[in-house]
Amino acid sequence: MNIHPFLESLLVEAARLQASDLHLIAGLPASLRVNGEIIFVSNDVLYPEHLEAISLQLLNSSQLETFEKDWELCVSLNHDVAGRLRVTAYKHNGRIEFSFRFCGGYIPTREELGLPDKIDDLARKPNGLVLVCGATGAGKTTTLNYMVNLINNERRCKIVTIEDPIEHVHINQKAIVVQQELLTDTHSFRRALTHVLRQDPDVIVVGEMREPETIMTALTAAETGHLVLSTLHSTSATQAIERITGIFDGSTQKQVVLQFANSLQGIIVQQLLPSADRSHRVLAYEVLVATSAIRNIIREGQFHALENCLQTSAREGMNTMDASLLDLYQKTRISYDTALSRARHPANMTKGG
Repeated sequence: MNIHPFLESLLVEAARLQASDLHLIAGLPASLRVNGEIIFVSNDVLYPEHLEAISLQLLNSSQLETFEKDWELCVSLNHDVAGRLRVTAYKHNGRIEFSFRFCGGYIPTREELGLPDKIDDLARKPNGLVLVCGATGAGKTTTLNYMVNLINNERRCKIVTIEDPIEHVHINQKAIVVQQELLTDTHSFRRALTHVLRQDPDVIVVGEMREPETIMTALTAAETGHLVLSTLHSTSATQAIERITGIFDGSTQKQVVLQFANSLQGIIVQQLLPSADRSHRVLAYEVLVATSAIRNIIREGQFHALENCLQTSAREGMNTMDASLLDLYQKTRISYDTALSRARHPANMTKGG
């Protein structure tokens, strides 16, 4: 794969600054996201012609054809200095633009990521469904890869991942790891998940729960002895449960609610926040563990009771996002303004704790 000299220089600079993302947008200079904030790399404005030239060298003919047909494309790229990247191409004012996500060369430890102890327990479950939730850029894929790495190092099993695209390549340790990439190895999450069940997997990783068919197949797999790990765009455990169950109706919804209540093992919801000194980002999280009480709440549709259950179940490893924010503030890891702006119930986020 050829890389335009201008893009090459940007990727090297991004690696030097430890950026998480690079954005190439017509009418603006190239920009990097460093510690959660956008900075411009230079004063030179990009023009559509620059981005077209970059695309012709970066993408092969098949990828360009797909982009022209779908107007969007997501592929992976290996770079000698910047490492593995997720490249997203999209249209803006009818012309191509790019967003690059830097995936990093290794998987940090749980302590480095700031994840709760409970994440290890969830990864060690023999079966069921574990969801990692949050907004775009909240570190969901990194957490998913941490869990896969833990299983890979501890358990003799077969792990099959379906990703869009592959962001971290796992080397076989105790486990066999088969990684499939959307549009390279399979046409859709739904079709891939159906065929994965015929590959004798123990652990199935679905990059994202998108379509109703994907959700139903994943729930069936989780119910029939597989551990299923996946991500979902939601900002709370309650919202995640409502999204999974609310996408269906009628008798199908009743079936999905029962399957979901029976198979769910846990949900972690993430936010990445600027540290108090703005030098790095800090993880805040909400954790729901599928106890018998939680399963009953899901079966009965009493979702309003979930937050109270989270608040009163610390012994089971649960906590709310607000509790995590308050803890980070009290440890001076984030500012009071950051905690307040991200809290669901700001009135409870008092400086005195």
